[in-house]
Formats: sequence, structure tokens, C-alpha cells
Amino acid sequence: MKKRIFCSMVALVGSAMALCFIFITGLLYEHYSNLQTEQLKETASYIEQGYEAAGQSYLETLQTGTNRVTLIAKDGTVLYDSQEQDVSQMGNHADREEVQQAEQDGVGFSRRYSDTMSKETVYYAIRLSDQSVLRVSVEYRSLFAMMGVLLVQALFILLVMLILALLVSYQLTKKIVKPINTLDLEHPEQVSTYEELDPLLCKLASQNREIVQKMDILRQQQYEFSMITEHMQEGLFVIDHAYTILTCNQSAMRLFGLQHSVLQKNILTVERGEPFRNVLDEALRGRHCTSQLEREGRVYQLIANPVLHNETPQEMQTREDDLIGVVILILDITEKETQERYRREFTANVSHELKTPLTSISGIAEIMKNGIMLPADVPHFAGKIYDESQRLITLIGDIIKLSQLDEQSVPFAWEAVNLLELAKDVQKRLQPVCEKRKIAFQVTGTPCIVQGVRQVLDEMVYNISENAIKYNREAGSITVTTGYKERHPFIRVTDTGIGIPKAEQERVFERFYRVDKSHSKAVGGTGLGLSIVKHGAILHHATIHLDSTEQVGTTIEILFTGNTEQEEQSEKNA
Repeated sequence: MKKRIFCSMVALVGSAMALCFIFITGLLYEHYSNLQTEQLKETASYIEQGYEAAGQSYLETLQTGTNRVTLIAKDGTVLYDSQEQDVSQMGNHADREEVQQAEQDGVGFSRRYSDTMSKETVYYAIRLSDQSVLRVSVEYRSLFAMMGVLLVQALFILLVMLILALLVSYQLTKKIVKPINTLDLEHPEQVSTYEELDPLLCKLASQNREIVQKMDILRQQQYEFSMITEHMQEGLFVIDHAYTILTCNQSAMRLFGLQHSVLQKNILTVERGEPFRNVLDEALRGRHCTSQLEREGRVYQLIANPVLHNETPQEMQTREDDLIGVVILILDITEKETQERYRREFTANVSHELKTPLTSISGIAEIMKNGIMLPADVPHFAGKIYDESQRLITLIGDIIKLSQLDEQSVPFAWEAVNLLELAKDVQKRLQPVCEKRKIAFQVTGTPCIVQGVRQVLDEMVYNISENAIKYNREAGSITVTTGYKERHPFIRVTDTGIGIPKAEQERVFERFYRVDKSHSKAVGGTGLGLSIVKHGAILHHATIHLDSTEQVGTTIEILFTGNTEQEEQSEKNA
């Protein structure tokens, strides 16, 4: 803008100077032409007087300067010419306009191109007393000729004026532009400049207020979006049509092990696996797509949705040009898949475990029905039916307990339970079995209170202790210890049994999992005892620690980390 104003002002001044020069030259030309004519008349009158007094001899002695003097007889013959030595070579001048006018009116005037002088000439003729004609002529200067004479002076003046115009234009431009350059566009209504700019400034102020409101809304929406996405457990990627990452949340970075921001990077730098590329390509074609991705031992579900310009599902299939980007949701379904696998295994194991006693009962009942059983064998087979039915009842009961623990729908009230007293009660109930196998059962420690479901806690301690007896050696020992560890209540069961191999220790709490299937069959049990312990610990927000060495023994400790308040109260009471 500054440059345009400057150039416009310089052009205006230059044009004005040029027009002034032409106008003044025109005025001077008119004045000069009139002056030249008057001088020509005076010269002619002066020469006429001299000629009338002295004759032609006067003309021969006359200094004419730039003027040309010609004496023409009445018949048009040239008698004298100040610029021609041999007038006989000159043509007859009777047909000259000024000569004819002078013969008729006494004086004559004309302006034309002279062949003799080869230039445009002004002529003034006077009729003398002897009827001859005296003619005085002078070279005619045109406007352009005069401008040429004045050109050097005019150019100098024009140059000086242009320099002054440049300086004035520069200063004036700065003065004009300065208020505009110093405008506070954030608060245009508070600026006082030119009245002509007031409507523009008012409009700018209105637009600023509208922009501020919209920016506040956008910031709020961005904040809400960020809060939602950052607190999502699921990973989220927003990708444009060029595979560039526009947005990703912390969960996505954590799931893919990203240490630094990947915004504005290609999504394929994050994951190049075929399942990921397939769902991405399908979404970029405008179609919803899902898949699973296995990465570093984890299983992820990929859900990709295209983002289009207000398209209906029918249009999504054909309007790929309207694709804006893709939203990819990543769900860690490792636990879900694990649970699903456990569910399938549990279903299969339950079917097998239920089928075994039912098959035995059905077989014995068929023998008894067909009457092929000896009367002496009836008590034996009746005992077998009773044992298998009890096993079936126990198995069903354990399954029900596990289901309740899974759903955390235990139909019992929570209460304060003393773990030491609970351990002693379990000791009393298992003492007959211990005596039969000559196993020493000892309960030690300090009283500690746990807020929980007594029946579930009892079942947990009982199952661990029972397993310690089943898998112990003859004349072995079992020690149950209660107390506090790091201000949390715990109960620990230690035995001198056969131990658990290192590779099997992580799986012993799975349903129906047995380390030594032959030994387990011999000692009995449903295979659900430790699973009940695990789910009971989850219910009570406790952690299980297992330490076992083959042929040395096993220690299982349950630490109730969610019972600090009860622990502190118990310590106060103590």
C-alpha cells in the first residue's frame, strides 16, 4: 500500500509538471508568435522608410540579421534579395500570396514552407510608392521547435521538481500510512484514525468478537475432546487420507510402546503389520472394518471407521472422494481372549468332571436294574454310588462358588473376621485327616482383623490347608501363620510337601489344573480349590504370593492390601 501511494503521488506530480510545461510552452508560443509578427511589421516599416528616402542603395547597405528582405517589381520580378546574390535565378513572385495581398490592400501576410530557404517562413509585404513590393520574411519557429529550445531548461526544472516531489511524496506517504500501520487490530474500536476507516474498524471489531467467541468454543471442545480421549483405556488414532496422524491419545502411545509424540507422522511408522494395514486401507476406501492384531504377546482389536462429508451409509460405498480421514480404535482384548480361552477350557473340564461320576453312577444303576448284581455286592456298589454322588455334589458346589465369586455376587454379609481364630477353626476340622497321615498342623501368629465374607475366607484357608495335607509327605508338617506385613494383614500356609515345579506355579490357580494328575486322582478333589482361593482373594482385594521348591515344600501367602483401616483399628485395640 505504501509503495502504491508513493508511486501514485510521484506519477501525479510528474504528470502535473508535464502538463504545466506543455501549457506554459503553448502560452509562450502564442506570445512569441504575436511578438514575432509585430517585430516583422516594425522591421518592414523601418525598411520602407529607408527605401523611400535612399532608394535601393539603402537595401544593399542594410544589415538584416535573421530577417530576409526582398524587393519585388510590380510584374513579380525580384529586384533585390538580402540572401541571394543572383536574383535573376529567382522565379517570378507575382503569384505569392502576400505579394498579391499587398498589391491589393497595401500590406500582405502569409506563412508557408519556403523552397528557397527549405524551412517554414513568415512573410510580411508592403506596397511601396513606386508600386513595387517590399517583403520581409523570417524563419517561423513551431511549438515543437520552441519546446526543443526550452527542453534542457525544462528537463532541469522537471528533474528538480521530481526530486522535490519524491521527498514530499515520501514524507506525505509516511504520514498517511503511519496511523494505518499502528492500528491495534485486536482492539480496533479503541483506535482513532481517519473517519473513512471507521466503518472498516467497526466491522473488524465485530469480526474479532465473533472470532474470539468461536475460538473459545473451539478451545472448550478441544479440551473436552482431549479429556475424553486421554482418559480412555482404548487407543485412538485419527488419520487423514495421506496416512498422516492428526491425533492420538496416551493409551494408543502406551499400547504401541511409543515414547515420543507421533503427530504429523505416517501411521505406518507405528505399525506395519498386515492386519493393521488391511483395516486402514479398507477404511480409506470408505468402509467400516474390524480386525485383530497380535503384538508383543498382546491381542488388540482394531476398529476402523471412515470420516466422510455428511454421507449416508449407502453413499459411503461410492463417494471415496469425500473421505476426510479415518478413526482407528484399538482395544486391548488380551484379558478378554484369555478369559474366553479359560471359559472354553472350563466348560470342557466341567463337562468331563461331571460326566465321570455320572457315568459311574449310571453304570452301577444299570447293573442293579438288570439284576446281575449279587446281593453281597449291593452295599459295595451302593457305597460307590454314594461316593460319586457326593463328589458330584461337591463339584457342583465348587462351580457355584466360583460363579458367585466371578460375578462378585456372594450372598453373604461382610463382617470383621479374625484370621487367627479362623485358622484355628480350620485346624480343628482337618485335624482327623492330619492324624491319619501323621502330619503336624500348627497355627501361630498374632490376631488380625480382615473385613470380608467369613464363609469365603474360611473356604480359602481350608482349601490351601487341605492341599497342603494332600500333597504332603508322611509325618510332614503344616504351619499356618497370621499377622501384619507392611501394615497389612496376612495369612501364610507353609508345608513340607512335594512342592510345585517352577514351570507350573503360574497355572496352579487355574480351574481344573493339576500338576500331577495321577497323584491328584489318588488324593481326590475337584481341581477347583485353588481357583476358589484366587477368586476369593480378588473379592477381598488381596494378593497371593506362592513360593515352592520341589521335594522341599510350598508356601502360599495371602496379603490383604485393601484392609488397612481394619488393620489400624486392630492395632489400636491391641
